[in-house]
Amino acid sequence: MALAEPPETLAQAPAPQRPTSWARWTDNLSIIWDSRVATFGLVMVLFWVIVGIISLFWTPYPPNSSLFVQNMPPLSSNELGGINILGTDHLGRDLLSRLMTGTQVILLKTRLPETTANTYMLALAGLAGLVSLTGFLGVFGETSGRKAVRNMLILAVGWLVLSIGLNFVLPDTVPVWLPFAAIFAVVYLAYFIYGWIRAKALGISNIMRFWSISLLLAIVFAVLSIPLRNTIIPAFSFPIGVAIWGVIGSLLVGSFLGLNAAYRGGGWDQSIMQLLDALIAFPVIVLYLVVIAALGQGDLVVILAITITGAPGVARLVRGLALDIKTRDYIRAAETRGESVAHILFREILPNARGPILVDAMLRVGYAIFAIGTLGFLGIGLPPPDPDWGSMVNDARQFIFTNQWAVVWPALAIATLVVGLNFFADGLREELTRYQK
Repeated sequence: MALAEPPETLAQAPAPQRPTSWARWTDNLSIIWDSRVATFGLVMVLFWVIVGIISLFWTPYPPNSSLFVQNMPPLSSNELGGINILGTDHLGRDLLSRLMTGTQVILLKTRLPETTANTYMLALAGLAGLVSLTGFLGVFGETSGRKAVRNMLILAVGWLVLSIGLNFVLPDTVPVWLPFAAIFAVVYLAYFIYGWIRAKALGISNIMRFWSISLLLAIVFAVLSIPLRNTIIPAFSFPIGVAIWGVIGSLLVGSFLGLNAAYRGGGWDQSIMQLLDALIAFPVIVLYLVVIAALGQGDLVVILAITITGAPGVARLVRGLALDIKTRDYIRAAETRGESVAHILFREILPNARGPILVDAMLRVGYAIFAIGTLGFLGIGLPPPDPDWGSMVNDARQFIFTNQWAVVWPALAIATLVVGLNFFADGLREELTRYQK
């Protein structure tokens, strides 16, 4: 007859060890290697990343110098005793060097021009002001209830009609935008004061604190911009390319708005989603043109344009995921423990929705690269000196009948990078779906 082990032996049994961080990373990466499609896409993407890293330290020739004969075909010998592997463009610049350098501004670095500190302070003030609009929408939604959409339309129409009427009454010396801004400021401050008066009764104290902090930061940055208007900050670059920063911005803004709309519901949901639906109604290229026409060319302007156009789609995706996740038992348990709304949104709901969000982010990087190429082709994209692939196509299209390769190489670069990102995202989505089943 078998005897049971004594309690001392059971107590001495080793406790199961938690997997290390390296083991968790290995398990996560194994999802990619299990999919041939995702692996193939990742190889295509890594090829261009490696090309961009190499170009930071070495290119065959200076990318912006006209050293050679114009419109030379690939594998042509040049005057310096070397070979132009991909040929030259209409100005005699080496296409391979320009193609390698163009990878940097898309994937590896973002350039900031020489400007005054006043510009950066005003940009931060504007960003904090935009964030404070979320508090305005929240209070508007909570005070309007189910009639939030109707009240917002009435408020918007009244604002436009009154502003246009004041433009006819006021003298011509007054700027056109002043009545619009003044009336909006009055409504904005009126809701701010009303929100603090009714904060406890309506249960919106957290919203008002968030609104107050963001508004205070906007005022502080605006005030700091006055003494810094003559301080010059030289041009510099910081890591990660324009396309990736644009997608990160759209993920941050869209996730924040989508989570709040789904979890809070009611007026929050209606106000935020109606605002985003209004942005979706505009063609993407029109929004790009509006942002760039208002702020001028620059890497940060392109990032802002990608953020504005991408945030509504991310918000709708996150909202759909959050509406399902917020009904789960562990969300009810967190609410029972008395966890804050921020904890539930960013520690309970968002981590459980990260899979589809990451897959969507990969696809959006491809969309951002297409957008940068489109803007560069139109001549309003990333500014010189570093070339981008869209501007290379635009420069070479005038000579397409004499030198087709100058158009083919940058177009092929855009296509392969975007296709690689799509393969990677599709393979990752298939593996995640299979893993969840």
